[in-house]
Amino acid sequence: MTTQRIDLGGLSEDGHQAGHRGASPSGPESGPEPGAQTGTRARDGFRAGLQASPRHQASEPLPIPSQDPFPSHGPSGVQDPGPTRNRVAPQDAGPATATAPKRPGRDRYLDLLRTIALVRVVVYHIFGWAWLTVLFPSMGVMFALAGSLMARSLARPAWEVIRGRVRRLLPPMWAFSAIVLPLIFYFGWKPLKEEGIWWFVKLAWYVVPVGAPPFPWHSGDNAGLLEQTWAVQAAGPLWYIRAYLWFVIASPLLLWAFRRAPWATLLAPLGLTAIVGSGLLTIPGETGNAITDFAVYGSCWVLGFAHQEGMFEKVPRYAAVSFSSLIMAFGLWWASGHLGEDGWDLNDIPLAQATWSFGFCVILLIYSPSWRELPGRLARFDGLVTLANNRAVTIYLWHNMLIMATIPIIDLLWEIPYVDAHLGGFVESVYVYLMLIAVWPLIGLMIVSVGWLEDVAAKRKPRLWPNGAGSRKRRRARVA
Repeated sequence: MTTQRIDLGGLSEDGHQAGHRGASPSGPESGPEPGAQTGTRARDGFRAGLQASPRHQASEPLPIPSQDPFPSHGPSGVQDPGPTRNRVAPQDAGPATATAPKRPGRDRYLDLLRTIALVRVVVYHIFGWAWLTVLFPSMGVMFALAGSLMARSLARPAWEVIRGRVRRLLPPMWAFSAIVLPLIFYFGWKPLKEEGIWWFVKLAWYVVPVGAPPFPWHSGDNAGLLEQTWAVQAAGPLWYIRAYLWFVIASPLLLWAFRRAPWATLLAPLGLTAIVGSGLLTIPGETGNAITDFAVYGSCWVLGFAHQEGMFEKVPRYAAVSFSSLIMAFGLWWASGHLGEDGWDLNDIPLAQATWSFGFCVILLIYSPSWRELPGRLARFDGLVTLANNRAVTIYLWHNMLIMATIPIIDLLWEIPYVDAHLGGFVESVYVYLMLIAVWPLIGLMIVSVGWLEDVAAKRKPRLWPNGAGSRKRRRARVA
């Protein structure tokens, strides 16, 4: 299983090879060779981190409620109401307390987890620190959150829910494709010479991402604004979009199975990963990649079902934590014997990724406090958390390409004579940190430019910067 280098996977989540697990390259299977310098010595350090396959965690997104990476908010930012999770009423509560349902709304704890996952994906794709995949397995967390919302939504007719999820996903995807595809062709992509008529079929996956869309391993030239692997990086998040779509389609059947055989449904993806992700069975090509993705993150998705259905409340917390710790310990043990060229990067080790993410998500969800408001000092980040959750698809889809776009911007510093003469070495030493600083304004610009399509897709009034400021003012006014 090749690594992804943006996991914004989805983005692939550095210093990795350029194999893309989520797309079918038009070029060599081995991935692009490290690009030549594009104008500054500082890019050496960046390429050591960014020359990875687009299949690392957005890569980890797009992407992404009880809400998923692509949540549905009402006009006021409140999530569409659904059945609340089954909860055991306090023994000393009176009849009214025992039967009173919880007020529907956003679970801010889950919103906070999604925000952390998105930030971690961006940081990972810039620095390529393998230990980040252990510290916080973003993609597993995002799939678990998405599964929780899906289970909540399936109280409505399944076809209606699937159609709504697909509708909210496609317009942002179309905007991404409408910009990226012309750029790829402009820089000289001529796939018909290499793949023939079949290429037209695969090109449709930029419109409806049920398969791995094609892209060139090399695009443009080394002296251009974007170095040659920019298309590989831009396509990186699409593996996650594909996996998310197939999980959505499979959810009615998975939820039916979970309600009849919860433990078997929960653990079956781990068993499948042990077969296809450990080398016992090898399935070549994108079919193998898709099956591996489904297996690696399937248990996390079903964990979202367990969270929504109240399964965790029926299991003693100490038992769940102990069981999860054993599974996570197995994942680390397995990883220690299967380290790749990127060391402890779990994106390269499917069975370790699956078991570590599963145990990690169990612990996160079993301690879920179900906040309606962010508590204490976390409240100061309320606007950013709200914005990230309202624009998760946009952030996930575009973050890797925007990381690439920081390179020519930072290189403009060498056009300043004083910097070139006196600060060149310093700028080179902090190049990746400058990328981290520069990427956030670019993400903000992209949110303003195309993020409103997420509102249009969800059939709500378009907003340029949906950080919940208006809702907070109204709440303060009511309190006053």
